[in-house]
Amino acid sequence: MVGPAKLAAYLGLMVRAREPRYVGHNPAGGAMIVVLLLLLAGVCATGLLLDTPRLRDSGFKEVHDLLTDATVACIVLHVAGVAYASWRHRENLVLSMISGRKRSPHSSSG
Repeated sequence: MVGPAKLAAYLGLMVRAREPRYVGHNPAGGAMIVVLLLLLAGVCATGLLLDTPRLRDSGFKEVHDLLTDATVACIVLHVAGVAYASWRHRENLVLSMISGRKRSPHSSSG
């Protein structure tokens, strides 16, 4: 697990285009996965609560809508991050996700 300090350090390097290449998820990608999983759990939980007639009008709809919007925003950020990392490190991350193969960690990153 990556803590906030390591994530902040990585994001600082990323802003300066000096972030290291990772064979697995970088700290930003790993943190985004945790956020997305939590958001999706919240969307599912509030969706189930909305299916309960007694709770249908209790305000869960607004929470559900907010969580849904946040999930979509994070998906957009995640896709943008994949595109940035693919461009920055000159590798096709989408193809790597499909094939399960990526350059050696000792290969030059460009």
